[in-house]
Amino acid sequence: MDYFFTEEQEMIRDLCRQIAEERIKPVRAELDEKEQFPHEIIKALAQADLFQIIIPEEYGGLGGGCLENCIAVEELSKACCGVSTSYAASFLGAYPILLFGSEAQKEKYLPLIGSGEQLCAFALTESASGSDAGSIATEAKKDGDSYVLNGSKQWITNGGEAGVYTVIAITDRSKGARGATAFIVEAGDPGFSVGKKEIKLGIRASATAELIFKDCRIPADRVLGKQGLGFVVAMRTLDKSRPGVGAQAVGLAQGALDEAAAFARVRKQFGKPIITFQAVAHMLADMAIETEAARALVYATARYIDSGAKDFSKVSAIAKVFPTDMAMRTATNAVQVLGGHGYMRDYPVEKMMRDAKILQIYEGTNQIQRNVIGQELNKEYGRGK
Repeated sequence: MDYFFTEEQEMIRDLCRQIAEERIKPVRAELDEKEQFPHEIIKALAQADLFQIIIPEEYGGLGGGCLENCIAVEELSKACCGVSTSYAASFLGAYPILLFGSEAQKEKYLPLIGSGEQLCAFALTESASGSDAGSIATEAKKDGDSYVLNGSKQWITNGGEAGVYTVIAITDRSKGARGATAFIVEAGDPGFSVGKKEIKLGIRASATAELIFKDCRIPADRVLGKQGLGFVVAMRTLDKSRPGVGAQAVGLAQGALDEAAAFARVRKQFGKPIITFQAVAHMLADMAIETEAARALVYATARYIDSGAKDFSKVSAIAKVFPTDMAMRTATNAVQVLGGHGYMRDYPVEKMMRDAKILQIYEGTNQIQRNVIGQELNKEYGRGK
């Protein structure tokens, strides 16, 4: 199907597809088995200028938007969601700087992130505050021309691999969510360390780690926006990035469908390829229908965001929920089509099934996204009375 990409968008798609086929697929099983961060692939993506996609041209980037990001992430996710997560998480960490950074902050950090010289990470989640982002415990206290951070963050993608972190901390607990502030923290800042690296069910090539702040002192000019704007920074960032998770889901589902259909054409039972049996053909048909529908939804949402829309929380949540629920179903069905083969690590669909689960959880669980959608519907229909 033609999605009416520009020439530049087609180049991004084709380049990511080439890297996925040549660099990622041959090593994805090994990276997963060893839980190994894909340093060489990240270097290849940087050399191909793919970290520059969303960086504005004035900071050395390509000046692309949400759609270009989704195109790249989808293609990489067809091969390995662990790799695509490591790649996409750098954009998640960069969005707060793009959206709320001062000119000096943008000039300092965006060229580093766009070149791939420094990976980025976004640090909001804590052990006791996942969906309830307003209950974070990490504190930052003003001390002269510095802030001192104390606390920890949990399950941070690119933790320990990134050089730049955007961190949400409480500066005035009496104001609740309005007392949170966003900061830029660098890997070498005194008092900042990386704790436990997590052992995960899926996306095992990505690094997920605890971040620890113990009297971590950073200059006051590292505040993003202004003091007290942290919750807004976090929510605006996640609204912008959620279609990218939908794109991951579309890529993973397409990869699972590709594997299942190819297997069904050569696997014979009762003297016939199993793709000729209606039960299998209908499973594959449903996988294709839902994948294509999710792709159309993600691209339409990305284009809407790039059009300059001011309020896109609802559509962003929809573009996360439907594709990720679909990807879980599709990966599970791919395992079913392959039968006993699908359950074995000799075939990639068992990895895809494990990888798919996190898509329903990170960057806002699908249950929370349904809350967001419901709240927006309540507002819309309330205005209509």
